[in-house]
Amino acid sequence: MKTPVPSMLLILLASFIGSFGAVLLKAGAGRLHRDWRSLVFNCHLAAGVVFFLLSSYFFVLGVRQGELSVLYPMVSLGYVWTMLWSRLFFGEPFTRSKFLGLGMILSGIVLLYAGNR
Repeated sequence: MKTPVPSMLLILLASFIGSFGAVLLKAGAGRLHRDWRSLVFNCHLAAGVVFFLLSSYFFVLGVRQGELSVLYPMVSLGYVWTMLWSRLFFGEPFTRSKFLGLGMILSGIVLLYAGNR
């Protein structure tokens, strides 16, 4: 079975949306305190959960038609997006080891896509 391009695009969309969910959860975590109100009334945490649910929806749509062994590793592209958002929103540094890890992720995805042809 070949994995159709629309399935790959849905997985890419899911990873992109999920990366925003991670950013929102981190932003919300910074606003947590020891009382329950900081959890219940935390808009960033709620938005992060919504983004992860939305990401899961697109993931499920994507895996319906393709090979899971090709599509699931594409979810790791969320790490690429998350590194960019972490730099942009939290000022986290880019390091050589982060770039090496991202290069390995991208290389693996390219190899999986090439094996799908």
